[in-house]
Amino acid sequence: MSATSDRRAFLGQMGLGAGLVAGGCQATARGYPANETIHLGCIGTGGRCRQLMATLKDLPGVRIVAVCDVWDDNLARGKELAAPRARATKNYEALLADKSIDAVIIGTPDHLHVPIAVDACTAGKDVYVEKPLTHDRAEGRAVIDAKNRHDRIVQVGMQQRSMPHLIEARRIIASGELGEIRKVHLTWNRNVERTPKPTYNIHPDSVDWRRFLGKAKDQPFDEYRFRNWRWFWDFGGGIFTDLMVHYVDVAHWFLGLDHPETAASIGSFFTKKDAWETPDTVQTLLQYNSPETQVHFEGTFCNARYRAKMEYMGSEATLYCDRGRYEVLPEPGKQVKQRKRVLGSGPRGLDFYDVPNGELLHLGNWLECVRTRNRPNAPVEVGVTAAGAAHLANAALREDGVARW
Repeated sequence: MSATSDRRAFLGQMGLGAGLVAGGCQATARGYPANETIHLGCIGTGGRCRQLMATLKDLPGVRIVAVCDVWDDNLARGKELAAPRARATKNYEALLADKSIDAVIIGTPDHLHVPIAVDACTAGKDVYVEKPLTHDRAEGRAVIDAKNRHDRIVQVGMQQRSMPHLIEARRIIASGELGEIRKVHLTWNRNVERTPKPTYNIHPDSVDWRRFLGKAKDQPFDEYRFRNWRWFWDFGGGIFTDLMVHYVDVAHWFLGLDHPETAASIGSFFTKKDAWETPDTVQTLLQYNSPETQVHFEGTFCNARYRAKMEYMGSEATLYCDRGRYEVLPEPGKQVKQRKRVLGSGPRGLDFYDVPNGELLHLGNWLECVRTRNRPNAPVEVGVTAAGAAHLANAALREDGVARW
């Protein structure tokens, strides 16, 4: 947004509180008066975190005063997006020890999310942590307990919960006009070039590899794993935790689901054989018991036919959603009104649209909750359940069969 008035109008239209748009919310017990600046530290300033840092420039009342990353390159790039004279360190514990920092954004690889989030809560910081919240199901209790024990605001980066058209779509489901919904179809499909492993020419001395490994097993420095950690089990969880978790969380939110009872999954290597540990093409069928619902997800890197979409299949109509629109599609012979709402420009199923800016809305909701101490749109508990569904799908995949909760 090029002008302050345009930015404020956009924030207001997208549903952020007037207090935040004006520069802050009401004073709280924590001590954030309306115009007091919130000081942020950013941990793990790779590409995703830097996107969030750039978005923060459109939100008032916030200042990035410290950055942390294990790699010299990311650290330097993160510092460029921070405030002048912002502190830079490879040691996240040193950042958390800084009493002047009120809250942190965690954009590290998955396996570091919970350990750092727990330490941040213990240090008295509020937290915005990227999805998936957990790297395995056993971590969920620790991060919930840390948030509760230290009374912190923790927002998980599942920004769909802050998108206005999806909030409206949820109301449509709640109205009952779609009828009984027993089947959900989720997709996230891409078509990428079939290329061999690239060479990055990263000097090992520029990376604190021991810190990157964290709780992962000891192993020699590998620049490909370092740059493509999502596709290796020690650090990520493949398509299910990277992509499915976004939309399975929406299914939980829309339908009041908590966790699947069973998962049946398959996976294949069509584009990244001998490069990735996690399959590049996957499907899973998740069975929920309360209410009884089948959720089918498919994801691939070899064909983009269905792109990224959700379909909630009711007895009266189907609700189609993606990140830029929703459509109500009646069943044959039914009296439901066909209609749609389109916010973003471009074809159905894009990974990202120009509108709504989910990162802006989600960060804005978090900062507003930091000030008001209200519950954020994607609290830690829903981050645990969404990631848990992805972990169950991976368990079925790796066990070559059916996994039970």
